[in-house]
Amino acid sequence: MGNLTPLAQYSPTPPTFPGQLNRRQKAAIIVRLLLQHGTDLPLKDLPDELQVDLTMMIGSMRHIDRDTLGNVIDEFIVELEELGLTFPKGLAGALAQLDGKISPHTAARLRKEAGVRQTGDPWERVRALDIKKLLPVFDSESTEIAAVMLSKLDTGKAAKLLSMLPGPKARRITYAVSLTSGITAESLDRIGISLAAQLDAVADSVFDKDPVVRVGAILNFSTAATRDDVLTGLDETDSDFAERVRKAIFTYTNIPQRIAPRDIPKIVRGLDPAILVTALAASTDPEAAKTAEYILGNMSARLADSIREEVKDRGKVKAKDGEEAMTEVVNEVRALEAAGELLLLTGDEEEEG
Repeated sequence: MGNLTPLAQYSPTPPTFPGQLNRRQKAAIIVRLLLQHGTDLPLKDLPDELQVDLTMMIGSMRHIDRDTLGNVIDEFIVELEELGLTFPKGLAGALAQLDGKISPHTAARLRKEAGVRQTGDPWERVRALDIKKLLPVFDSESTEIAAVMLSKLDTGKAAKLLSMLPGPKARRITYAVSLTSGITAESLDRIGISLAAQLDAVADSVFDKDPVVRVGAILNFSTAATRDDVLTGLDETDSDFAERVRKAIFTYTNIPQRIAPRDIPKIVRGLDPAILVTALAASTDPEAAKTAEYILGNMSARLADSIREEVKDRGKVKAKDGEEAMTEVVNEVRALEAAGELLLLTGDEEEEG
């Protein structure tokens, strides 16, 4: 042992014995061993100062004999077995563990009140967002920031997002990507944190559906007069919103454009025959008449002839009764759609054969 003393002064770490190792050295040994065996350790989630300490400790240590390694492992296993349960440190850790378990607006409020941002790589949060949420950020940020953001997105998502931008803006951002090679890691992280914080600050809607869908659903169950009056008012206030609402609305007169011929028999089977006859008998204006002919033209000839006779015998129908019957037809369509038994066509193109 005396012969080792002169060599020890040249070693960055004195000869190691189990009793001489501190907790940081033991932690460095366990981390080094796990990494050597391919374990994916989330070290980036540690506070920066602990990451620095761990890195410096691993860099300063050299040879550890087999007995020392065995003793450190045994001690580590004993500590693990005695450990019952751990909790995340601080509100940031708690929010990370409860992500997806508590409502988004509650998490955002807690994060804002405590001044806590989401932990981990901010770019992971940015990349995980839907294109509809990313697009407004692209519109509001500078060309340079948009170029960095585009570079960090998955290729498919970046291409789709680029295609949704106006041509001149898309070209400017694409060119700016070529200028991002000199950006430092610190700058990239700061941009990611800023964007993630900006996206976190956007209030999550307390409604399950888009405003267009909600207004369209309400107008679907309104009378024709109310629907026309509301749409006329929307045209004057916001013509773009009005047009999107019109596309979301499905009414009796939309059947020829939005129901495939093969689905007409399904709808007819689910209706009370008296309701169908009343709806067809009330189809006297040009648009409703087209719907009536579309329905009759896409069922068996014998059934269509029988229904035509019943419609003729039914005679004139009160406006209120006719509208209620047409609403029942629409309700049946909606029920079949919700059950996945038919798909509404877009109305902008013919059904593909």
